[in-house]
Amino acid sequence: MYNSAIMAFLHHVSAFTVVGALVAEVVLFKPPLTVAQARRLQRIDSIFGLSAGVLLVVGLLRVVYFEKGAEYYFADAFFLAKLVAFLVAAAISIYPTVLFLSWGKALRQDMVPEMSATQVRHTRLCLMLEMTAIVAILLCAPFMARGFGYFGG
Repeated sequence: MYNSAIMAFLHHVSAFTVVGALVAEVVLFKPPLTVAQARRLQRIDSIFGLSAGVLLVVGLLRVVYFEKGAEYYFADAFFLAKLVAFLVAAAISIYPTVLFLSWGKALRQDMVPEMSATQVRHTRLCLMLEMTAIVAILLCAPFMARGFGYFGG
């Protein structure tokens, strides 16, 4: 019983960390960047990625071991929609992460990283699409929790 509560706590902390980190990225990604902003974006993106990984692992552990079981959740349309939205957000987040990591050499030389107008537009779009996916997840969560999407027997 305590284990389930601890897992729920870890799930919520990691989810709020994902959202907070993404909001921080959106706020900080305002080119032209300074060296300090670029370094912060790299650190925040690392926090975003680590917390998303924890969120996925803890969420799957909850599904399989700590809550109603995989059979139940995989027979719920809102759970499946949440999972798909999470995976879509994860895939979209690859582009900004690769861009932020590409700044390493410039930042080690205390230089502002260069970005093309296309990279800026694509990164901004990715961040907004990730936010949209999080809104979809938040919309699905209360319906899933109340069993509205359950189509199992």
